[in-house]
Amino acid sequence: MTLRTFLLGACSALAFAGMASAETLTIATVNNGDMIRMQKLTDDFKAKNPGIDLEWVTLEENVLRQKVTTDIATKGGQYDVLTIGTYEVPIWAKQDWLLPLDNLGANYDIDDLLPAIRSGLTVDGKLYAAPFYGESSMVMYRKDLFEAAGLKMPDAPTWDFVADAARKITNKDKEIYGICLRGKAGWGENMAFLTAMSNSFGARWFDEKWKPQFDQPEWKDTLDFYVKLMKDAGPPGASSNGFNENLALFQTGKCGMWIDATVAASFVADPKQSQVADKVGFALAPDKGLGKRGNWLWAWSLAIPAGTQKAEAAQKFVAWATSKEYSNLVAEKEGWLNAPPGTRKSLYANADYQKAASFAKMTLDSIESADPTKPTVKPVPYVGVQFVAIPEFQGIGTAVGQQFSAALAGQLSVDQALQAAQQLTTREMTKAGYIK
Repeated sequence: MTLRTFLLGACSALAFAGMASAETLTIATVNNGDMIRMQKLTDDFKAKNPGIDLEWVTLEENVLRQKVTTDIATKGGQYDVLTIGTYEVPIWAKQDWLLPLDNLGANYDIDDLLPAIRSGLTVDGKLYAAPFYGESSMVMYRKDLFEAAGLKMPDAPTWDFVADAARKITNKDKEIYGICLRGKAGWGENMAFLTAMSNSFGARWFDEKWKPQFDQPEWKDTLDFYVKLMKDAGPPGASSNGFNENLALFQTGKCGMWIDATVAASFVADPKQSQVADKVGFALAPDKGLGKRGNWLWAWSLAIPAGTQKAEAAQKFVAWATSKEYSNLVAEKEGWLNAPPGTRKSLYANADYQKAASFAKMTLDSIESADPTKPTVKPVPYVGVQFVAIPEFQGIGTAVGQQFSAALAGQLSVDQALQAAQQLTTREMTKAGYIK
């Protein structure tokens, strides 16, 4: 062997050893704006953790849920970090599908997490997912359109006021629609909105004996109101619109009002992203005078599946992405307006954030007013505001969402959609043993 050959072989061996020593974390996440921003900022994480590489799987919300659920239930082991929500965390933790986050570092300050958000991610006193951003829902509206119509939005509007205003500010010839609401089928898409809305109308998914309630007048009132309002004042093709589609419509000036996640506030109020940034106002989600508003409670959170072989590296990434330092990094790069909302007390005590984010107090008030333990006007046997915290809900909620999306599209009548929802929910709940 020549010296040159020996040296080349040694260099190759060293290079291979260096590559082998780097761990690659595969991270499954949703294609929402805050997660896209996080991916752009991960050079900061890599600089602090040179032995860890990141591989992203970024998916639309419904697809993400399907793939992540299938992988964790079958112990597929595709992912090392999962983006999941408040619905999945307690259910999956109880099935030992998630690792507790007990090594987030001395500076993490877990007690800084908002109690309403933290409690939904905690099982038996242990945190099983760290919130990346938290949200409720609220009204985002165009102040200029309201002024032109001689209307003033109350801080706490009723559904009747919202519907009347939506019809008055609609101008279909100019492609301005009075209201944009979710219509895309999915338990976390149209059913998140409609379940929260139905709570304020006095409806509920189940009575105390787990009997489905879609044959009751409160659900008919909810769906009738929604379908008629969207027909009169909504955009065309609304049955295909979820969060991202409505966000794009609002940002381009086509929506007079949008009732959706509070996390959207920074995207509609940012002049770099929104054509109507200087014209946006905010109000609490509407009510019907029954004591419940149509607002939900949610956190998109980062969790670690029990099947990962890279738990230590995964916890380092989760700690980085959900830390106070990450919020400071976003603020430094893109301004305080864009800091991930709804997770930490310190953010809402920060004078710079309060100044930048006119929606800060409305967001916090909305999060703190949602009560997952008493989500409805009448008593219910379940926990969850815009979902029912049982494993079967994912399938049932999406199936019901398909019926309601079809009613919005005009393919079914409201009565037909409710009848189908009642039948399929009764069948599945009987099969699962809830109904004897």
